[in-house]
Amino acid sequence: MIRYLYAEQLDAFPRLRDTMFRHRAEQFHKRLGWEVSVDAEGFERDGYDDMNPLYVIWEMADGTHGGSMRFLPTTGDTMVSDHFLHLTDGVRIESPLIWECTRFCLSPDAPAKVSAALMAAGGELMRAFHLTHFVGVFDRRMIRIYRMIGSSPEVLGSAGEGSEKISVGLWQYDENVRRAILARAGISLEQSQQWFARSFDVVAPHEERLSLVA
Repeated sequence: MIRYLYAEQLDAFPRLRDTMFRHRAEQFHKRLGWEVSVDAEGFERDGYDDMNPLYVIWEMADGTHGGSMRFLPTTGDTMVSDHFLHLTDGVRIESPLIWECTRFCLSPDAPAKVSAALMAAGGELMRAFHLTHFVGVFDRRMIRIYRMIGSSPEVLGSAGEGSEKISVGLWQYDENVRRAILARAGISLEQSQQWFARSFDVVAPHEERLSLVA
């Protein structure tokens, strides 16, 4: 299942929180060899985790982390603007309608559908918050994953060669793409909206229709 949690809410889900940060350390530090900070508890965290970002997390049946992404509005500090402006020719991407997506991470035991489920949840955020785009930095390995899911970004700029190549991409909201990714993940539209509604304590669109009929 998908949970949408702000950083300040993570302490209410300690097992989910701890396994997410440990899986981030395993993926980014151990497996990919990125220069990231890992603390004494084995958590990979950075300064953006202190800015109360919104996490989209796939929670496994046992309450552990299956996969996640991190979101921040581009009207504040972002990785793209703070560290990767050279990939956008010095142009800051800054709009209340655009959020940055970072730290796409999967558990080593994540089912195949989790990548698509996370991307579909990103579409749910776009729909609900009336966003037009996501922006994010990604490495070459993600190109195949995005293509497989059916949600490839517009590449704004790249640097490096081979496995060292990194790019900044822009994803545009498309309702048809959202529905296609949900189908690929095996998640119904109603279920996706219900997960979002439960996280934000709102009425899901289909539930609202039912209440009006009643």
